[in-house]
Amino acid sequence: METTREISVGQVVKSKAGRDRDRVFIVLQILDDQYVLIADGDLRKIDKPKKKKVKHLVKYNIISEEIKRRIEQNEKITNLHLRKELGKLGAY
Repeated sequence: METTREISVGQVVKSKAGRDRDRVFIVLQILDDQYVLIADGDLRKIDKPKKKKVKHLVKYNIISEEIKRRIEQNEKITNLHLRKELGKLGAY
């Protein structure tokens, strides 16, 4: 069983299931050992992140240090930040 131990805040992930299938997101928060909150700044805005099971995500070995730092320091993140980071990391 996949757990959130293998995933971190700021990590780029791709949805394997649901209506958002094949879309790329950034992990914003780890809720428990099965669920995370994800957003991409486009379909899923920062103010309404998607609660998603880790087993429905493909994990990339890409972590947005910028987003991770902002989350850890409680700085504001905008939808534009998410889209820019995904674009910069070649995932958008």
